[in-house]
Amino acid sequence: MNYFYGALVYAHVVSAVLAIGPLFLLLPIIKRLRRSELPYESAYLSIIYVTVRLVMHAGHVLVGTGVLLVLLGPWPWYTSWVIATLIVLLISGFFLATGFSKVLKNYYLSSNNKEVILTRLQRTCWIYIVLMLVMLWLMVQKPVLW
Repeated sequence: MNYFYGALVYAHVVSAVLAIGPLFLLLPIIKRLRRSELPYESAYLSIIYVTVRLVMHAGHVLVGTGVLLVLLGPWPWYTSWVIATLIVLLISGFFLATGFSKVLKNYYLSSNNKEVILTRLQRTCWIYIVLMLVMLWLMVQKPVLW
């Protein structure tokens, strides 16, 4: 049982890295997309789509291993840091599902200003990064909040 729990912790940490790390790659890609020519836009947008998919699937592994760790670990569900993590998780899940897709769908509409859309996409990246880092802090520190 000890090896299984250790493997779960390892999978949880790796999925956390994969759920946060690629988002930092989006920031320079968005910067390049701002000054790219039309033939190259689709390549940059493809990288953004793949990155968002990777983050999303890593988040699924993160949630699954997190649930198993709480079920098998010493912390009950009603612990304050577990509840706070779940709240931030729900917010970030909703944000990832709606934030990136809405912004990216509007990119090719001719009525929209691409500069505004790219600014919104960059802000979305930073907000999601902050949410993930708050969740990471809660999982590592395990603070007693109430």
